[in-house]
Amino acid sequence: MTNEPTHDKPIVLELKKITCSYDSGKPAVHEISFTANKGDIICLLGPSGCGKTTTLRAIAGFESVIEGTVLLDGNPVADETLHVPPEERRVGMVFQDYALFPHLCVNDNVSFGLCHLSSDDRRHRVEEMLALTGLSELGQRYPHELSGGQQQRVALARALAPQPVLLLLDEPFSNLDPDMTYKMRGELHQLLKNTQTTAILVTHDHEEAFTMADKVAVLHQGRLEQFASPETIYHLPASRFVAEFVGQADFIPGEIQNQVVTTEIGKLPIPKDYQGHHKVLVMIRPDDIELCINATQGAKIETRQFRGSENLYGIRLPSGHLIHSSAPSTQCHKLNTPVEVKIIATHTVLFEQT
Repeated sequence: MTNEPTHDKPIVLELKKITCSYDSGKPAVHEISFTANKGDIICLLGPSGCGKTTTLRAIAGFESVIEGTVLLDGNPVADETLHVPPEERRVGMVFQDYALFPHLCVNDNVSFGLCHLSSDDRRHRVEEMLALTGLSELGQRYPHELSGGQQQRVALARALAPQPVLLLLDEPFSNLDPDMTYKMRGELHQLLKNTQTTAILVTHDHEEAFTMADKVAVLHQGRLEQFASPETIYHLPASRFVAEFVGQADFIPGEIQNQVVTTEIGKLPIPKDYQGHHKVLVMIRPDDIELCINATQGAKIETRQFRGSENLYGIRLPSGHLIHSSAPSTQCHKLNTPVEVKIIATHTVLFEQT
C-alpha cells in the first residue's frame, strides 16, 4: 500500500487501521487507513466483495468497528468500545437506489432531516437546496413523477440539506443509463466542488473514480492496496492487482542488466526506488506502445477493437506474449500485419517475477 502527502486543509475524516467483521468471523475489511481533507472527493474503488460498501457503512455508523478508530472532525466516532449512532455523526448518505420516500413530495423529502429548524428556516433551506440542484420547479412532484437523474438530485439535496460534515455516496450512478451517468458525473462533481463538500464515493468503475476523485482508495479482498491520486494509481500502481484493475495492462518478462531493464521489445531505465530481484515483469499500458509497419519484424497484429476515438490493437510478439497498443481511430491496420513495436513510456513499472 502507498500513500501520498495530504493537502494543507483540515482533516474531516480519518480511518486508523479499522477492521470490520461479519458473523463468519473473517474480517470484511482489515486495517484500512486513509484520510479525507476538507473538500476532497475520495473514491473507494474495487471489485464486488472487496470491502468498499462495508468501509462506507463503518464510516456512516451502520457497521461496527472491531479494531481501529474512525474520526470525524478530529473526534472519535467508532472504535473497539465506542459506537456513535449514525444520526449523531452529521454524515449525509446517498444510497444506491436513492431511498426516497414515495409518499412525500420533493419538498418534503428534502426537508425530512430538518425537523430541528423553524418552519421558516426549513422552507428557506429547502428552497436553497432545490435551487442548488436545479429542482426549483419540481418541489410539489412525487418521486414516481421524476426521471432517474432528477431522483438522484433529490437524494443529493436531502443528504446535503442538514449541512453534513461528510457526504457518503454508494454507487450513485448504477441506476442511470450511460448518457445520463456521464451528465450526472459532471453535475455532481461541480456541485461538490462548488459547495466544498467532503465526499466518499463507492464505485467499481475505474473511469468513474478517475473522473470524480481527488484521491482513490483501491481495495482488494478487504485490504487497501493503494491510496493515491488517479494519475498515480494509473501510471505507478503499487501492485499487479491495481495495475490490472484500473485499465488495460500487459506484463512482459525482463531482466535487469547494467542498470537497465532488458525486454523483448527494448530497454527501459530502472525505477530509482526499485530494490527487487533482477528477474522482473514490466507493466505495459497501451499508450506506452507505438506501432510501425515493418515486414521484417516478427510481431503481428492479432486483434483490433474499435473504441470510437481510438483503435486498441492486440500484438502477438515472436515469444508468444500478447501486448496492446492504442492508436487514433484514423490509423487502421489490417489483422496479421507485421509491425515493429516501439516503447514510448516515460517511466518504468516493475514487479518481481514469481
